[in-house]
Amino acid sequence: MQRYEITGMSCAACASHVEKAVSAVPGVAGVAVSLLTNSMQVDYTPDADPDTTARRICNAVEAAGYSASLATAESENAELEDTETPKLKKRLIASLCFLVPLMYVSMGHMIGLPLPSFMEGHGSGAMVFALVQLALTLPVCWINRAFFISGWKGIKSRAPGMDALVSMGAGAALLYGLYAIVMIGIGLKNDDMELIMQYRHDLYFESAATILTLITVGKTLEAYSKGKTTDALKSLMKLAPQTACVLRDGEQITLPVSEVQVGDLFLVRPGESIPVDGTVTEGISSVNEAALTGESMPVDKFPGSPVSAATINQNGALTCRAERVGQDTTLSQVIRLVRDAAATKAPLAKTADKVSGIFVPAVTCIALLTFVIWLLLGQTFTYALARGISVLVISCPCALGLATPVAIMVGSGVGAKNGILFKTAASLETTGYTDAVLLDKTGTITTGEPSVVKIVGTRNVPAKFLLSMAAGLELRSEHPLARAILKEAEKDKLSYATVADFEAVPGKGLQGKVAGKVIAGGNADFIRETCELTSDLARAGEEMSRDGVTPLYFSLAGKPAGVIGVSDVVKQTSAEAISQMKALGLQVVLLTGDNAATAKHIGAMVGLDEDHVIAGVLPAGKEAEVRRLQAAGRVAMVGDGINDAPALTRAETGIAIGAGADVALDAADVVLVRSDLADVPAAVRLSRAVVRNIHQNLFWAFFYNAVCIPLAAGVFTGIGITLNPMIASAAMSLSSVCVVTNALRLNTFNPRSAAHDAPPKHKAPARELPAETACETRSCPVQNEIKTEEVTMKKTIHIEGMMCGHCEATVKKALEALDGVQSAEVSHEKGTAIVALTADVADADLKAAVEAKDYTVTGIDA
Repeated sequence: MQRYEITGMSCAACASHVEKAVSAVPGVAGVAVSLLTNSMQVDYTPDADPDTTARRICNAVEAAGYSASLATAESENAELEDTETPKLKKRLIASLCFLVPLMYVSMGHMIGLPLPSFMEGHGSGAMVFALVQLALTLPVCWINRAFFISGWKGIKSRAPGMDALVSMGAGAALLYGLYAIVMIGIGLKNDDMELIMQYRHDLYFESAATILTLITVGKTLEAYSKGKTTDALKSLMKLAPQTACVLRDGEQITLPVSEVQVGDLFLVRPGESIPVDGTVTEGISSVNEAALTGESMPVDKFPGSPVSAATINQNGALTCRAERVGQDTTLSQVIRLVRDAAATKAPLAKTADKVSGIFVPAVTCIALLTFVIWLLLGQTFTYALARGISVLVISCPCALGLATPVAIMVGSGVGAKNGILFKTAASLETTGYTDAVLLDKTGTITTGEPSVVKIVGTRNVPAKFLLSMAAGLELRSEHPLARAILKEAEKDKLSYATVADFEAVPGKGLQGKVAGKVIAGGNADFIRETCELTSDLARAGEEMSRDGVTPLYFSLAGKPAGVIGVSDVVKQTSAEAISQMKALGLQVVLLTGDNAATAKHIGAMVGLDEDHVIAGVLPAGKEAEVRRLQAAGRVAMVGDGINDAPALTRAETGIAIGAGADVALDAADVVLVRSDLADVPAAVRLSRAVVRNIHQNLFWAFFYNAVCIPLAAGVFTGIGITLNPMIASAAMSLSSVCVVTNALRLNTFNPRSAAHDAPPKHKAPARELPAETACETRSCPVQNEIKTEEVTMKKTIHIEGMMCGHCEATVKKALEALDGVQSAEVSHEKGTAIVALTADVADADLKAAVEAKDYTVTGIDA
């Protein structure tokens, strides 16, 4: 995808013409033009030459009457700066300097204001009166010549836009004024006082100047409002520091952020913003990440912790290593995603685009028809001209063109400010239409890291001493469960002795000596080799296993010391998040590759019954479940964006739970930077609020034109309602301002507030599946199995070194990554892995995959 900057566009018709012109260029697969950001996103076909196609695109845009250039990093950042409003303000002030005296001269006498004596009378005074008005009108036309230039380009390229309507309206009034001067001259020559009086009061110069000035007022307000739509992004950019304190050759050097390189060490003092993405190498502190995640609570950082640009260090000094700089930082990716979302088209915009493409020609025809009809009905030329000009200047294609993109831009900004990133306008719209949400378990509902959840000691070995002893034993182990015990001991600030004669017994556990006493830890069978387990400890371990918790048994000096339960724990916000999803009318399903017992236990903890828990599903199976549920409505899949990529891609809305450094996950449509499930209902709320706002904008835009064009044409003259061109131009200006202002209300929307939650009144229609994708129903009402591959054979692999469920998961993942392996059933207790194959896979390949994970294969049976 390539981004271009477009200049010269003024309304939705302009954007439509540019899209049409670029779509016809060879090598272009897709194009989306954003009137809001004056930019264009172009997708190339695979065989397109980028340089040649880019040149053709620029030529096509220029042929359509506009200008195009490839976007650069500098131009993209400059795009967020509101440079248009200051220019329009200068134009407006200059226009008013001439309009005010013009209005005094042309209309002041109507309210009793005196005119200079040389302008009075019906002789030469009438000519002076007209020439003074012309002299005050021409500067206004020159100041606002951009309308005429753009309008003429549009007419010349047969792609007229709003500027064409404005220039035709103002130009018609100006030309009629010049015609009136000629008629006054003829009256003076023939001494025809009646002719002089007729055209003295029908000059229409003030209408031409007022139309241009009032449209400029509207443009100024519109530009200011449009500038406010990017406030969220601009506030993020302002948080990023311009310099960084880099450590080179032992010295602190202050450099511009643009000169920081990957691998550089940089220092961040308390109160300073972090300049680039990196990893902490020294120091402990807390960092305020609200700028990227919307989370107000600071996050503790210590060596090994990731840090992101634009977040604020609060307490201690940190030394970090730069890993992502420039356009690769999380902040830059967030800005790019929001900008790209604003540049793409939402499905709702298609209706407005179709109307905008024919709007200006249709309005021009209506204006001419209005002029002719009033002449045929016997009205004066002046009256008929006024009606035609009013139709030209009151019609507003801008309101139609801005109705969708301003809401998308503001909504995307609000999402970014709250750590919810929508990749496209379509994803921002369709997320709110979701009927069912499928949730991955590990890393989505749970933390994705093992933690100590239960400690059962004995009379002689209390829980704290057991944890301290276990931490000393696990200190030299690299197993994930060992890190969980060490982390718990550090959290409780426990001290532990170094273990001597340390030995890791593959497939069983660990043992060593402290103060001459033998300590051991591992599975139940291993501990039974050192002592006899009491019934209490055995029962506690069995209860942990039933709840999906891995029990680790310990002994001290030949006697049982206790059992520690380690498990992947549920995030604190998961249960409440699922409750909120249900309140929004969403069907919530837990979809996991874990075993049924663990899945059901986790489901129960977060409020899901067994009918809404699907366990033992492989990545291909997850994609099949998405397809099955799509028969009943729109589906959103929530996962980590890696193992769940097929399901994320298949779902109407793929939502990735990813840390800030992973905001560019390709498979997802929406990225939740905070890795918090509570942001799923927040994303749905925000989407529904944006769609509701778009509906309001489109209704106002269509309603305005449907009512005001007939009003300007004089349809309601019979009941005494008419519009002169000046009032019509003011109404036109206000219509766009109203649309943009309505969209800005979204800035006050809090997507995390459940105060106004309600299921959608109208759900999107369900997708019909082709007959060949129909599935057989399994025992679970929301679960179906799609058999896409036939199992040809099974093999049993005998493995040593597996100790727990995490070992099982590691081996399972390694085997299922091989081509030809459909599934793997792994048991650390039996020491086996039974693989189902769809093709012949060599034993050597199976063995290599397992032993690459530091386990030992002792044999393979067919």
